[in-house]
Amino acid sequence: MAKLAWLNGEVMPLETATTSVLDHAHLYGDGLFEGIRIYDRKVFKLDEHLRRLYHGINYLGYEMSMGFDELKSTLLDVCRQADIDNGYIRLNVTRGTGLGLDPKNINRMPNVMIAVSSLALYPEEAYEIGLNVVMCSLRVIPPDVLDPRVKCIGRYAANILAKQEANRAGAGEGLMLNHQGQIAECTGDNIFLVTGRTIRTPHSSCGILEGVTRNTVMMLAREAGYTVEESFLTPFDVFTADEAFLTGTAAEVIPMISLDAKPIGCGKPGEVTRDLIARFREHTKTGVPF
Repeated sequence: MAKLAWLNGEVMPLETATTSVLDHAHLYGDGLFEGIRIYDRKVFKLDEHLRRLYHGINYLGYEMSMGFDELKSTLLDVCRQADIDNGYIRLNVTRGTGLGLDPKNINRMPNVMIAVSSLALYPEEAYEIGLNVVMCSLRVIPPDVLDPRVKCIGRYAANILAKQEANRAGAGEGLMLNHQGQIAECTGDNIFLVTGRTIRTPHSSCGILEGVTRNTVMMLAREAGYTVEESFLTPFDVFTADEAFLTGTAAEVIPMISLDAKPIGCGKPGEVTRDLIARFREHTKTGVPF
């Protein structure tokens, strides 16, 4: 495997790839990103990731000349060049290059970067044991400030602060509330609660990113006969659930066994969680080959 980066049409080793110090994402966080998995030489949920990216491009008003199909073809070609079986793709699109907040005064040709590498967020034993999670004091950014469906680079400063808070507590993840005191999401993952055969996850209006893995697990759960609800949840719902688990492209599906040192259910990964982990891993065999 070669770790590669494609930047505005040029392929280079990832370790030596550079971008302008005046890139608008570098200066202001004015960029979008997607993290995408490769499983057995297939790119998982590629169209879903690209659709979310282009929704963000339209929302933020980027002058993107590279179309959906062209970007998809380019990404698959970079994967072929990297000759990778399993890995992680980081796709960035920024507004352009130039000093100054006002977009009208910069070169608004978007900078597009595709990096092919590897990423393991949690050790394998964490999927067997489960994660201890703490409640973070930081709240998610309200939807009336920045729509959380936009995977904006600048938005993640709040998530990084919350992650540092979780790290200081020695926790595997940090859970964030919204300004109404409702459960939103973890610093890098969506959350699900299980009671019997009912699976609940925060409604998208609670200030969450509508994760691609979240949507996949909801689909798989419904196909398996579970009741899946998007709800308005509070910490009470976490503490009274039978099971909990987290989802994300990097995390995949991972059990959550406690919140603030209080066990959820029996304090171990539950049967529903294990079932959905198995179903998700089987589903990763689908994807776009390269």
